[in-house]
Amino acid sequence: MLVMKIAQNLLETETLLENLLKKHTSNGLLRYKVLSYASVYENLSVSMIIEKLGVKKSNFALLAAQLEKEGLLEIKHASLDKRCRTLQLTQKGKDELDNYFENVDASLGNIDLESEDAIEKLNNYLNKRI
Repeated sequence: MLVMKIAQNLLETETLLENLLKKHTSNGLLRYKVLSYASVYENLSVSMIIEKLGVKKSNFALLAAQLEKEGLLEIKHASLDKRCRTLQLTQKGKDELDNYFENVDASLGNIDLESEDAIEKLNNYLNKRI
């Protein structure tokens, strides 16, 4: 029963967060997820980012190509294995992502350190499970 309660809470949390974040974009939430992952996981392969995001490879490829065309990110081949690709955020991409985060932060107001720590712990826990 406890596992079911945790699963319900996670679904509710995911829905609430997605709705909150969607309020700050007309370009689609996945766009900012990709930019954020490119920023945080600079050396992570594209296939691992796709897995973490839980999106179809074809959808990701279309969006990544569009973001590259807009000059927001670069798709690079890894130095050790040319078949492996990574994403790198450009300065223009960093600026757009920073602007998005500033808008979200402004709508959230002040979050106490205890809540911030709990969110970080939850992210770390979930990242280990994926």
